[in-house]
Amino acid sequence: MLKNILPRGRSRSLNRTQKAAIAGVGALGAAAVALTAVPASGQTTTTSEAAPTAKVAYSTKQIQDVHAGVTGQLAGASQKVAAIEAKKEAAAKKATAEKATAEKKAAAKKAAAKREAKETTSRSAQRTEVKKAAPKSYPNNLDGWIREARAIMKKHGIPGTYEGIHRNIMRESSGNPKAINDWDINAINGIPSKGLLQVIPPTFAAYHVPGTSKNIYDPVANIVAACNYAADKYGTMDNVDSAY
Repeated sequence: MLKNILPRGRSRSLNRTQKAAIAGVGALGAAAVALTAVPASGQTTTTSEAAPTAKVAYSTKQIQDVHAGVTGQLAGASQKVAAIEAKKEAAAKKATAEKATAEKKAAAKKAAAKREAKETTSRSAQRTEVKKAAPKSYPNNLDGWIREARAIMKKHGIPGTYEGIHRNIMRESSGNPKAINDWDINAINGIPSKGLLQVIPPTFAAYHVPGTSKNIYDPVANIVAACNYAADKYGTMDNVDSAY
């Protein structure tokens, strides 16, 4: 189209008149295009110009805020986890401490019980030793002499009941430890019977029991020696009913 406007063989530089003509042609072309855009119904459609594209402002501030928010959330989560772990650790330490305390109390209680048992045993042993060290005392009378004599006889395996001993004592001396027979055959032979059970000195010496007095007039020694002799000759003093 421009080729038709420009005369052949002339310079391609345009003057003012040519530029105006070209502008007019352009305007007519634009009008023709606009007319072809009218709908068939004959109604014209009003169009508006497209909104200019908004400029996007780039900034690091928002990114920093997002990063800070995420970091804060992570820090908060870490603190919660740390708090939970701390509670668990504190609970574990408390349980361990309570267990240790309970074990210490149990050990102390056991030690106290063991110490008490040991002290009780020691006291019992001491009482036993005292009993051993302090021999049982008997009254200084016929009853006491017989009971003490029987305790000694029991240690040496010599038989004889309280009744059998008492019966023979009453027949022989009436319970007098200083009694002496100066009229029987023994007395005639120069070896009179002496003491509660009227034992002659040779018999007393032969059947004397160690640990008792060697004095024939001692009531306990006299009873033990006489019962030892009767056990050898008659089986027991209980079997004696007359002079022996």
